[in-house]
Amino acid sequence: GLNEIHRVEPGDLMFVDHPKYYEKALKSNATTILIDQTVDCPEGKGLILSDHPFDDYNQLARYFSPFSPQTEPIHATASIHHSAIIFPNVFIGKNVIIGKNVMLYSGSVIGDNCILDDNVIVGSNSVIGHFAFYYKRKKTGYDRMHSIGNVHLKQGVEIGALCTIDAGVSATTEIGEGTKIDNLVQVGHDTIVGKNCLMAAGVGVAGCVIIKDNVTLWGQVGCASDITIEEGVTVLAQSGIAKNLEAGKTYFGSPCGEFRAKYKELAALKKLPEIIDNL
Repeated sequence: GLNEIHRVEPGDLMFVDHPKYYEKALKSNATTILIDQTVDCPEGKGLILSDHPFDDYNQLARYFSPFSPQTEPIHATASIHHSAIIFPNVFIGKNVIIGKNVMLYSGSVIGDNCILDDNVIVGSNSVIGHFAFYYKRKKTGYDRMHSIGNVHLKQGVEIGALCTIDAGVSATTEIGEGTKIDNLVQVGHDTIVGKNCLMAAGVGVAGCVIIKDNVTLWGQVGCASDITIEEGVTVLAQSGIAKNLEAGKTYFGSPCGEFRAKYKELAALKKLPEIIDNL
């Protein structure tokens, strides 16, 4: 397979083109690595020297998973259980699998290779499996990595209206069993959300985030990439997550911290004008 650095597995080919990630790539599970620097080859791996690893990786991705336009609203290769309810103006891409009692409301889009397990609901005008927001900055502008991953919505997941769940760059973006997502929520590529999580309106989760079971993100929470949120965490509204969060705690603020400490900080700030006046 082809994979990027965060989700690479044994047997995969990946690329690396920045010294910051050389060590991580060489110690990863990748079997073959496209790299732009001569380095010692670890045992059991193969290195392919390349002047432009990103471009060569993209060329391979397009070769094995080429883009092809679709003119019909539901592709002939889609597998849809007879009990699914599909409203007008729904688009379903190639090789999609839709299970029992799935409900797709008007305007929803299910991209190529996505999997929707039993009892999934997708609200109006939500997009499941849009291409990943992953770009290489060049002198000529930004070049997008060709997405070859998908999305898996597991049993009982509910997606509100106007949400976007991006496909993995090369693996799978997963929304765990029983998780409920409100309107206007964005989940980035290759993120893995656990079971029975809640995300309120306006939440934005970047790519390659791991969210464990029973996590609650209240309205307008933002989360940076490559973060792990442990089980049972609650993050209060309008907070910003910039680092890993410990299990079972409640967080608040931007950057967020344990909510009791953050409330003490706010109380101290309210006293600041009085302290200055008394100097």
